[in-house]
Amino acid sequence: MTPTPTATLVARDWAEIQERMLVPLYEAVYDRLEVGPGDRLLGLDCGAGLPLLLAAGRGASATGVEADPARRALARERLLEVLAAPPSAPEANRPYDALLAFSPTPAALASAMPAVRRGGAVVLADWGPAERCTVPSVLGGGPAPRDLDALVERAGLRPDGSGRVFCPFGYADVDSAVRGLVSTGLYDAAADPALAEKELAEALHPFERSDGAVWLPNIFRYVIARVA
Repeated sequence: MTPTPTATLVARDWAEIQERMLVPLYEAVYDRLEVGPGDRLLGLDCGAGLPLLLAAGRGASATGVEADPARRALARERLLEVLAAPPSAPEANRPYDALLAFSPTPAALASAMPAVRRGGAVVLADWGPAERCTVPSVLGGGPAPRDLDALVERAGLRPDGSGRVFCPFGYADVDSAVRGLVSTGLYDAAADPALAEKELAEALHPFERSDGAVWLPNIFRYVIARVA
C-alpha cells in the first residue's frame, strides 16, 4: 500500500517534530531494563523508528511493528527492520527479550506476546494523571489513559514495577506545535482539517512563552511486567 501525500506529510511531521518528545520515556524504560548488547527488543507502534534507534545505540537488536505505511516507510529509510504486523512466533526460535508496547490495544498486545521469551519483559505506557498532562486534559486530545495494571492482569503477565517520567512537549512556535500534535492522531481533523488546526492553534496560545515557543508539560506512566 502506497501512502497518500497527506499521510506522508503527517508522518514526516511526526518524525521531524513530535517523536523526540517521548525520548525521556524511552530512555527511562531502557535504563530500568538495563538494555544493552545482546538484547532483542520488539517495539509495537514504533512510528518512524526513534525508539528502535535509541535501543540500537545501546547495542541491542531492535525490530519494530508499525501499521501506518507512511511511518513504516520512514523507519525503513533509517535502515530499520519494521514489520507491518507483529510476528506470530519467534524468528528462527530466537524469542525477544522485551516487548515495548507504549499504548497498546489488548488485541495488539496479545498478538505480539508469543514472540517474547518466558520471563521476558513487557513494557506498557500511557498518559499519567490527567491533572499532570497538558495535552489530553487541557487541549482535549484523545481518550482517558488506559488502566495499565488491568491490562497487565488481563494479559496474564506478572507485574514487575512501574514508574513515571516527565515528558514536556516543547515547540519552537505555534505552527510547529500544531503540526506535531496533529501528527499524533489525537486530534480528529477528518471533518474539517483547517478548522481543527485553527482551534488547536487558539487553544495553544495560553502556553506560548515570550519568545513564541510553546511548552506543554506532561507526565507519562509506564508499567513493566514479565511473561509467565
